Amino acid sequence: MPMKTFLFAAFLLVGVGLLNQSAYRVMETEKAILLEFGNLIDAELQPGLHFKLPVAQEVKKFDARVLTLDSQGETYYTLEKKPLIVDSFVKWRVADIERFYTGTSFDERRAQRLLSERVNEGLRNQISRREMYEVISGQRDQLMSELRKDLDEVMRESVGVEVVDVRVKKIDLPSEVSTTVYERMNSEREIEARQYRAEGQEQALAIRAKADRDSVVIEAEAYRESERLRGDGDAKSAEVYASAFNKDPEFYGFYRSINAYGEVFKDKSDLLVLDPDSDFFKYLESGSAK
Repeated sequence: MPMKTFLFAAFLLVGVGLLNQSAYRVMETEKAILLEFGNLIDAELQPGLHFKLPVAQEVKKFDARVLTLDSQGETYYTLEKKPLIVDSFVKWRVADIERFYTGTSFDERRAQRLLSERVNEGLRNQISRREMYEVISGQRDQLMSELRKDLDEVMRESVGVEVVDVRVKKIDLPSEVSTTVYERMNSEREIEARQYRAEGQEQALAIRAKADRDSVVIEAEAYRESERLRGDGDAKSAEVYASAFNKDPEFYGFYRSINAYGEVFKDKSDLLVLDPDSDFFKYLESGSAK
């Protein structure tokens, strides 16, 4: 191989190596700083392609997205000295890149450890000021809001971390007290159930008594109305019969007798003993009917 070609290849390799050592890229999802001999010289590196001095300068990068710190369950004591096992998580991200580098040296484990310690301390302070009911349901949202606000202020000031959100995933009772608490809760629910049953029976008796009273009143009013209508009908019927009788008494008598004959002699087995000269048979006599 000619010397010129060898030198050209050597210079080319060195150039590629220097270019590789000096060129770097910052992604949209990253935050980066530029150090020169360990000293921070640029904390505002924008996404894109950049160049640095090999050996003398160094680039450190960190994830700029919202990260999650999932804490393990810890035991905290409420205002009435009752233990609760609280399992929580924190959403956080880097807000001040220079302060974050100063406080953690871009060590994610160190940042998570500091954040976890602050979360535990904040939860302990918040829970110790409240009773169990308030922690579990009554003031849970207020507790989380106050904790996030206080934690955000402390972490921004110390290591440049923004606390986006703090949430409690689960709250459990220790095994040694859970049985006692459940029994007490069961007793309280039984007392409430008996009270509700007694109130329901009382209301049921009142409703039945009112229904019985209303039914008696309704039946009495219905009977009175039916008797009034029956009386009016009988009076109207008598009036119609009287009017018809007065118009033609002879025809009325004949009509009554014919209906009586049909009722008396409708069955061949019927037997009637009467005087042949009785008025009952006057319309059966030959030539009597006119």
